Amino acid sequence: MKWNEELIAHSDFPLVPGLIVIIDLDEFGEFVEKRGLDPYKPNIVTGELTRLVEEFTRRFQGVVVYGLDYERGTEEALIEIPYGVDYVDQVVSELERIAQRIREHGVTLTAVVVMDSVIGKPARSRREAYSGTPGRRRALKALREAKKKGGNRVVVLA
Repeated sequence: MKWNEELIAHSDFPLVPGLIVIIDLDEFGEFVEKRGLDPYKPNIVTGELTRLVEEFTRRFQGVVVYGLDYERGTEEALIEIPYGVDYVDQVVSELERIAQRIREHGVTLTAVVVMDSVIGKPARSRREAYSGTPGRRRALKALREAKKKGGNRVVVLA
């Protein structure tokens, strides 16, 4: 047994195959500044994204690892879907629908879907959320690369 297999065997939250989904609004700070909105209170876009992330998570029986914020509104979210590899096409089409809904408010978003092992446990901090597993780090790297290319897309990595 390898050292990491032994760790997983003794863990309350074992790694299982699944999907890691990161959703992030593009250039949202500029949008807030241009419209004169308070960045610390929910607005039409962050409130809508909060609602859509909730629906998405419920529909695919996912776990919000980080980002769902009712007090400030959701600007980014990291979701894990245990055993979600069988319906990656439905996940991608739902993310495209969410992106379209957010575009109606004048903001774009970037989403990344990575097929990898997931824990399915909420993180205590942003740092833990994005560096907790190799798959999450890979998803964050893909998100940053997509945003450098202009964002406004859904990226899928196998």
